Amino acid sequence: MKAIILGATGMIGKGVLLECLDHPNIETVLSLGRSSLELKHPKLQQIKHAHLMDLRAITLELQGYDACFFCLGISAAGMSEADYTKVTYDYTLSVAKTLVQMNPAMTFIYVSGQSTDSSEKGRMMWARVKGKTENDLMKLGFKKAIMFRPGGIIPLRGIQSRTKAYRFMYTYLTWLLKLIEKISPNSITDTTRIGLAMINAPEYETDRSILDPGMINALAAR
Repeated sequence: MKAIILGATGMIGKGVLLECLDHPNIETVLSLGRSSLELKHPKLQQIKHAHLMDLRAITLELQGYDACFFCLGISAAGMSEADYTKVTYDYTLSVAKTLVQMNPAMTFIYVSGQSTDSSEKGRMMWARVKGKTENDLMKLGFKKAIMFRPGGIIPLRGIQSRTKAYRFMYTYLTWLLKLIEKISPNSITDTTRIGLAMINAPEYETDRSILDPGMINALAAR
């Protein structure tokens, strides 16, 4: 399988990337983003592209892929709805619309979040925007469009969040996430299982387009 990853410099994206590089079923991994990765690997290819709203210059380089793991995201804290929408909705749909034209048989997996608002009418701004993003992705015509809604995420393999507040939380509260996982296993996942679930998703049939942490963990174990 040949896969494209967006957001490979972030906590979730890096976890997905490491699992892809280690997995025997992954032939090629293309990291697409505004920043280059320092990591070198025989499977890894990179395209540094600053303008996700205009992919015309690299369209042909995005052809021939089986899956896209879209892990690019940003915290809504302190952001206006317009700015958050640009990053969360506009960038995602721009990439997805290009990819579905070039690879209609592709599986597109989008990292969303728990409490995302599918009605697009709730009070939480980020949840409405995420909900609209999910809804419109599922209308594009991919062979599969699957929304991952992880809850608590435990970073593994030495991975750290790039967001200072999250880094603090994971440094001092990972023990709490592990305790919650023991009490309620289906409410917590980790970066390794998210990566494995994405790798397994194109092969295994699922009757659901939206996966919660328990479903992510089950798919990772297949």
